[in-house]
Amino acid sequence: MARNIELLLRETVEYVGKVGDIVKVSPGYARNFLMPRKLAVEATEDNKKAMARRRARWDAEEAARTKAWSDRLAALAGVSVTTAERADDSGHLYGSVNAGAIVALLAAKGHQVTEKDVRLDAPLKTVGEHAVKVHVHGDMEATITVVVTAATA
Repeated sequence: MARNIELLLRETVEYVGKVGDIVKVSPGYARNFLMPRKLAVEATEDNKKAMARRRARWDAEEAARTKAWSDRLAALAGVSVTTAERADDSGHLYGSVNAGAIVALLAAKGHQVTEKDVRLDAPLKTVGEHAVKVHVHGDMEATITVVVTAATA
């Protein structure tokens, strides 16, 4: 049975490791996938030194990205937007407030999000306050409040 070999990852490989990690993988995986795609190199001393410099740069970039996502999460957390829609006497809307409408309301307040970032199970069809999640990145989600009021005719 073949023994695992040590490689130094040049790129982040899902389920294997991050840039600069030294991993042990099967020879076939290394020979047929990682090395031909230049995702990994042999774990020699020269390669380790070069990768240490690259890993430091990658860690700094990752920290900056994480800070930007955290700042965006903090800016969105607790935001409240209000819309007036036509409704009957019992509070049911004649139409609905969907992700596109929420994106427009957030854009009016200076927050740029896309429709796919707004996490709605179903469009809002009643008057009142609704908690809506907005995807920021990965598992980061901000909760905003959408207040739907009945429009006066």
